[in-house]
Amino acid sequence: MTNPVIVIRRTQPNRTFLGPPTLLTMLAALATMGCVGRTTDTSAPLDIRSPGTWTALAPMPTARQEVAAAALGGRVFVIGGFGANGEAVGTVEVYDPATDRWETRAPLPAPTHHPGAAVVNGRLFVAGGYSGRAILRWTPLATVYEYDEARNSWATRAPLGSPRGALAVVALGGRLHAIGGSNGQVTGAHEVYDPETDRWTEAPAMPTARDHLAAVAFQGRLWALGGRESFLGKQYATVEVYDPATNGWSTGTPLPTARGGLAAVALADRVFALGGEAPLRIFSANEMYEIAGNRWIGKEPMRTPRHGAGAAAVGDRIYVVGGGTEPGLARTDANEAYTP
Repeated sequence: MTNPVIVIRRTQPNRTFLGPPTLLTMLAALATMGCVGRTTDTSAPLDIRSPGTWTALAPMPTARQEVAAAALGGRVFVIGGFGANGEAVGTVEVYDPATDRWETRAPLPAPTHHPGAAVVNGRLFVAGGYSGRAILRWTPLATVYEYDEARNSWATRAPLGSPRGALAVVALGGRLHAIGGSNGQVTGAHEVYDPETDRWTEAPAMPTARDHLAAVAFQGRLWALGGRESFLGKQYATVEVYDPATNGWSTGTPLPTARGGLAAVALADRVFALGGEAPLRIFSANEMYEIAGNRWIGKEPMRTPRHGAGAAAVGDRIYVVGGGTEPGLARTDANEAYTP
């Protein structure tokens, strides 16, 4: 039996970061891929009976945004991103929920922002992303790295067939799936990596080309959530689902709130879509997909609204780390856990 949901209207005061938008501020936002305007929660029905709770935890040692994150061995790895002054970094820091402490691990072989990461059979991989500073031209990457925890080192693996950043990487059925992203224009590219043979193969393209999307493995299928055409272009609420059994895509229940730059995490029986950005808005949204009702429900909003954050589940808690809280390079060291 599902929890009852009571629909109420919740509003939040506008949160202006740069004052009234001007041509100069808009150009600055475009140059840094930031966002301007207000904080927005969700348009979904709100569950006020069991909204869940957020807890502030030990902050990440290095404030970063546009990171990748993955859980390995009961800990959360936060990888790459934009550091100080919009510099791409290869920083890797690991959070242990059992001790509420961070450790620094070997950096990526090259500074990378907007990468994807996932764990397959206890092996951590990082794929794609961009090199270059935030205010300069970005170069899409096809690089793939595997982390060796025993040696605290990274090894180069077979590259993606198409270089791209702001993609999503998911582990499903013992393989990696790399979907979407951009290499100058958005793509629906879908490539599958077999870690046993170190080979990538093409799979049916995602129907909606987009970058800054999120993706999860849920119920034996790959779910692609949200994303965007460009910063000022179309923002997607689209949910598309790939089933390896049929080798095809279908359309899922769309997100209540169209946006890119969001994070997503799947628990045993639920999917959560967290944060994100759209022109003039940063999102505190925490939206949960409920199987029984085939619907999205608004849960307790994020304590720190942000985009470009990393998210991973350890046990029954979701950890959301880093991200951008304001226009441009307003990176954060926030580390917060959500308990449904």
